Amino acid sequence: MSDEIKRQAVPIYVPVIAIDGPSGSGKGTIAHRVASRLGFHVLDSGALYRLLGAAAKRHAVSIENEAALEVLAAHLDVQFTVDAQGEAVILLEGEDVSREIRTEEAGRVASQVAVLPKVRNALLARQQAFREAPGLVADGRDMGTVVFPNADLKIFLTASAEARAERRYKQLLEKGFGASLAALIDDIRARDTRDTERSIAPLKPADGALVLDSTDLGIDAVVQRVFDEAKKAPALAKFLI
Repeated sequence: MSDEIKRQAVPIYVPVIAIDGPSGSGKGTIAHRVASRLGFHVLDSGALYRLLGAAAKRHAVSIENEAALEVLAAHLDVQFTVDAQGEAVILLEGEDVSREIRTEEAGRVASQVAVLPKVRNALLARQQAFREAPGLVADGRDMGTVVFPNADLKIFLTASAEARAERRYKQLLEKGFGASLAALIDDIRARDTRDTERSIAPLKPADGALVLDSTDLGIDAVVQRVFDEAKKAPALAKFLI
């Protein structure tokens, strides 16, 4: 085998930053900010569960029918792209559902289907396929524990239920959705309980993860903490020069 062929046969290492945390912790915003600066791809794993919930509704599949949801997840027609303004656009079966899947109802359904073992297995390979050069920033609830256990950097981002509810409340109002702050607090606490107590991939910091409480931290401060940690990982440091 020639030296040129040998060089071509060497696989390219693709670094991963895993950002996990409870609903409303800001992990999606942080993931996109970090990925944009590094030039990495982004995986919003939570969107996949929200998309599955939307697809189930479209195809009249009960969210209690695990077998049917497994089939639907395995054939989920999803595309992640951006519009002319650089905003994230999510397509389900060719239709823009970016707004539809961000409602509180979509979040509740996503949390319910996410506890189903067969659904999680069906979506696992799809999530791992997002690991493409030059790198990936993956946010979710089990990125560092299950999907990318060997991630180069693991972050567990959290905040008080009240702080998370207030952030979500402001986001919903800005997007034109009605909302009740008290109801959001109750919903977030219920999701936290469901996510941390589920038997499959419960929400928890991954081994070796940096736990960041963003209750009193702004977005820029959290992003900087992530970059400070990334500089310590050889596979990531070169992107921060």
